[in-house]
Amino acid sequence: MERMPGWADALLVPLISLVIAFAISSGVILAIGENPWEAMKLMVTGALGSSYGWGYTLYYATNFIFTGLAVAVAFHASLFNIGGEGQATLGGLGVALACLFVPWPHWSLALIGAAAMGAAFGALWAAVPAWLQARRGSHIVITTIMFNFIAASLLNYLLVNVLRPTGSMDPATGRFPDTTNLPGLGNVLGAVGIPFSKSTPANVSLFIALAACVVVWALIWRTRLGYEIRAFGKSEKAAVYAGISPVRITMIAMLISGALAGLMAINNVMGEAERLVLNSVEGAGFIGIAVALMGRSHPFGVLLAALLFGFLYQGGAELALWTSIPRELITVIQALVILFTGALDNMVRQPVEALFLRARKGAK
Repeated sequence: MERMPGWADALLVPLISLVIAFAISSGVILAIGENPWEAMKLMVTGALGSSYGWGYTLYYATNFIFTGLAVAVAFHASLFNIGGEGQATLGGLGVALACLFVPWPHWSLALIGAAAMGAAFGALWAAVPAWLQARRGSHIVITTIMFNFIAASLLNYLLVNVLRPTGSMDPATGRFPDTTNLPGLGNVLGAVGIPFSKSTPANVSLFIALAACVVVWALIWRTRLGYEIRAFGKSEKAAVYAGISPVRITMIAMLISGALAGLMAINNVMGEAERLVLNSVEGAGFIGIAVALMGRSHPFGVLLAALLFGFLYQGGAELALWTSIPRELITVIQALVILFTGALDNMVRQPVEALFLRARKGAK
């Protein structure tokens, strides 16, 4: 018998964790002499009160959807992929190469090619840690963390010594050709009569991210491979007894995870910067871990959690711009959300489970 209903695990526990995190954040804001209620109103208005705010919120959320799905797929195979940052970094390299060196006639074809290259580079960067885990027993957490640093160093070398345009001092590639520029979300929605700000970086990558949620859901819960991934994640011994190869599942799950992380680059590299720069990922690979944890590794939960963190990013930027609250405090709020929805999840879960068990006993 389940200790509590599925809806309580998916919605109630994260909601209570959020309330606790925001309550503590309010105390911190109050302690530095600011009004927590006014600060929250400013965050909501800045992130959700206009199409401009929504544009930035959705832009950040798009990044977090890709990295959250990447971590979630690995979670289902009981693999803790900490390498989303490095995989997204190499995905950006793949996107840049596709945009710079292939003469695309139209952005739609460029999007397909760049997405394929970004996914391929992300998957290849995840393949080595996956192989080391599957064949040599090297812990996936350690190897993926190390590969984040290797990816950053490799990209730094390539941008400074190989891809930087002649005469430029900026460690970045040149601008991508105009035929690779993705339509902004404002242009797409405006074409169907929906007014939306055209001065935000949100672009058609959002629709790719939403499609990825559907595809991952179908893969994990509606295919034989998804069943094998979940079975392996629940019990490796039982999976082996059933004829499921641990090496095969480890490799496939990590390749899919790396590909999803690499796909993030179509949003931030191709859609927003329109060139490859250092640190283009900006921590989205690590935020993806929190998104997957909070979303319970379900694509719909990942979508909601990504929107929350998109709100925190954009609302936090507005808060830092219009108040004396330091930008670092927004990082504290994000950390508290991660802390209570991830590391301290059982602190909320156990009392909620106890309440439901007590309610069941009282009903008998």
